[in-house]
Amino acid sequence: MQIGEIIRRAGVMFGDAPAFVEGARVVSFRDFDEATDRLGNALLAEGLKPGERVGVLMPNSVGCLVAYYALAKSGLVRVPLNLRETASDHAYKIADSGARAVIHSAEGKAEAEMVIGPEQFAALIQKASPAPCKIDRALDAPYRLGYTGGTTGKPKAVTLTTEGELAELAAFLVDLVPDLGPEATFLHSSPIAHASGAFVLPALVKGTRSVIMPKFDAAQFVALAEQEHATHTFLVPTMLAMILEEPGLPAAKLSFKRICYGASPIAPALLTRAIARFGKVFAQTYGQAESPMVITCLKPEDHDRVGSCGRPFFLAEVAVFDDEDRPLKPGETGEIVVRGPQLMARYWNRPDATTAAFRNGWLHTGDLGTMDADGFFYILDRKNDMLISGGYNVYPREVEDVLLACDGVVEAAVVGLPDEKWGDRVHAVIAGRAGLDTDAVLKACKGKLANYKCPKAVELWPALPKSPAGKILRREVRDRIIARSQEKIAAAS
Repeated sequence: MQIGEIIRRAGVMFGDAPAFVEGARVVSFRDFDEATDRLGNALLAEGLKPGERVGVLMPNSVGCLVAYYALAKSGLVRVPLNLRETASDHAYKIADSGARAVIHSAEGKAEAEMVIGPEQFAALIQKASPAPCKIDRALDAPYRLGYTGGTTGKPKAVTLTTEGELAELAAFLVDLVPDLGPEATFLHSSPIAHASGAFVLPALVKGTRSVIMPKFDAAQFVALAEQEHATHTFLVPTMLAMILEEPGLPAAKLSFKRICYGASPIAPALLTRAIARFGKVFAQTYGQAESPMVITCLKPEDHDRVGSCGRPFFLAEVAVFDDEDRPLKPGETGEIVVRGPQLMARYWNRPDATTAAFRNGWLHTGDLGTMDADGFFYILDRKNDMLISGGYNVYPREVEDVLLACDGVVEAAVVGLPDEKWGDRVHAVIAGRAGLDTDAVLKACKGKLANYKCPKAVELWPALPKSPAGKILRREVRDRIIARSQEKIAAAS
């Protein structure tokens, strides 16, 4: 099946029911189907050829989704660009993907051979033919390019296919959001260009109304969730932490039946607070750009497995391997590996990186973890982020979980700084409520962690650097600290 056929079926099945709500604007399933046909036809009439890449630089909006699924119908390859990224980030992705055109909004602009701005975008839809736009592409041909987070270097483009997109859709409907339906309302508050966009197709398949926030704001999220009687949403842990700090939350009458979270690990203390406020409605999805959103799923009924990222999605095979690619027994620590139809086909124009990522048919995630006897997986940390202090392995996430359990701490990052004696010196940076006492936080760590795991120092920042997806960037934290130290040395010499 082609992705465009899903849009077409939704238009027939759900007709004039509201598919998308964006402020005062309401778009039906039928109208959305027609708008994507019109834009798809217009793009082909402008001279774009199936298989060519097209960047989309737009905020969360109905227009952004019209662009996404017009590309699906016309056989063009989507390159999503995030407004939270810089102009140089956009330029890099456009050049790396070889995008011939860019569709942009008033909020952002990027250069390519063909640039379609807001006025031209509206004009193309208005004047184009409403006839069905249907270009069938091979199921294993590029459908869209997703980019890795770039937390360890320049982002790599992952080549995602129609087959993979359909596998992700099926996995979501079976394991993550099986209760979607015409009576449900999905609130999109995180970037559609990133994880929240993965929930658009499931909503279209099930006739679910989607409410779109242009950008995340904790107070607006609470107000809109109450006003629209939202039943489902997706949040990254940093967003959830901000919502729990929102003064209007305790009095709000909310209707959430399922709150999905992912994109980065969640601290047990944060999850405990969230469950106390919202109830047992949380479902975690663990994935990465190379296996978008689909590796393991922790369902609401399994959240007593503290620290687990769940069991494999029904389409995914997941295991833990040692450094020689041998499967490990339950309880043993190694690298999490995965295979299945949801995986990327390859890195775009990077055969060496593709070969390194896929060995013996398994995608190597770069995450260290374990599996218990019941098949639940636990992520310890990124393989490249592990510290060795005094000869002992230190997983930053374990230390960060202790920090985040301290009263008032909202964000935490643990990094290793060069040390002649210890190799890596464990160093912590935190952010949170006013009045945080770093000495008290350090004392709390000493009472809960082995000595070699305890930070040698804790410092307070107004906020921690994050990726456009909301992940805290440990590498940037470390680089800032080292640069600051070098500046002090230079000033003293």
